[in-house]
Amino acid sequence: MRQFAALLLALAFSGAPAAAQIDPKTALLERAGWDALEAGNAPAAAEAFRSAIAGDPKNPRLHLGAGVAAYLERRDADAKSALERALGLDPRLSDARMILGQVLYRSGDLPAAIRTFERFVSEVPADAQSARTLERWRREADLHDRMRQSLNDRFTVSFEGPEEAALAEQALASLDRAYWRIGQTLSTFPNQPISVVLYTTEEFRDITRSPAWAAGAYDGTIRVPIRGALKNVSELDRVLAHEFSHALVRTLATRNVPTWLNEGLAAALEQDELVWARTIVSGADRPMSLGTLRTSFGRLSGAQAQVAYATSALAVRRLLDEAGGFAVANLLRDLGEGVDMESAFLHRVQQSFATFQSGAP
Repeated sequence: MRQFAALLLALAFSGAPAAAQIDPKTALLERAGWDALEAGNAPAAAEAFRSAIAGDPKNPRLHLGAGVAAYLERRDADAKSALERALGLDPRLSDARMILGQVLYRSGDLPAAIRTFERFVSEVPADAQSARTLERWRREADLHDRMRQSLNDRFTVSFEGPEEAALAEQALASLDRAYWRIGQTLSTFPNQPISVVLYTTEEFRDITRSPAWAAGAYDGTIRVPIRGALKNVSELDRVLAHEFSHALVRTLATRNVPTWLNEGLAAALEQDELVWARTIVSGADRPMSLGTLRTSFGRLSGAQAQVAYATSALAVRRLLDEAGGFAVANLLRDLGEGVDMESAFLHRVQQSFATFQSGAP
């Protein structure tokens, strides 16, 4: 988050017109908000910008800052509202448009994301990275326009052609099994249907930008490469159960969930047996602590990622065995509401997080 917040901060100060003179207190709050973003502290930034907006509600840069903070906290509805307000006050604020496009994409509104980025790229033609993103989104939209759908009350599965229809039906059946098994384990179920897209391997890599070792992805939509999947139904079941677990976590908490807990739940619940995880951890040259696994595993090599997933899976399995699925679900809810890990863990698991870590693999 720190690196991305610094990038957004640099963008915000590079292209936007200067704000009108404001009173010293509001100016200090704005400065505190940008400093908090640069430090990777999105909650503090959000509070600073909220207070600054109260003193100067028509300052577009304050709404931009509030939108950036909300984006980093994964409060996408709040981010969209703040960024649209910033653009309403100053349509020249191109950086707000760029971040709004990312918010719309993450929220699943691909057509609106494309329209927003088209305008941004026309305003800032030198931004080559955004131009590449726009082209990738256009390819994704073209692909989705060609896709067919198979659906029930819980899932919508999109696939490209009639030859994939049997696979889509297999995927629906697999997802339904995961829905009931994992939902009952955590005593919670998604509150709306989940979108699933089946891709070729090439399409999957192009659209998700996932590392080479990734077997699936979830970003509000479950995305899975499916070549050869019917020949290995158990692997399809495993991958879909893993990604469904991520969707269920998103139902409980849209932010503040450490990666070890999110990925550990998905890895622990994708199948009953964790012999694979014990084998990987016992054979690792260097064990990983949960404290080092708070952020995305995407930065890791394939071998490092294996140890990270295995470590997380064993830790979460122990958490489920000791505290139960209902307590874990409530822990996620607390984290999503902004409760810090130490307080939430002590309340829901009845032991300190430090104590739990000391016994983790």
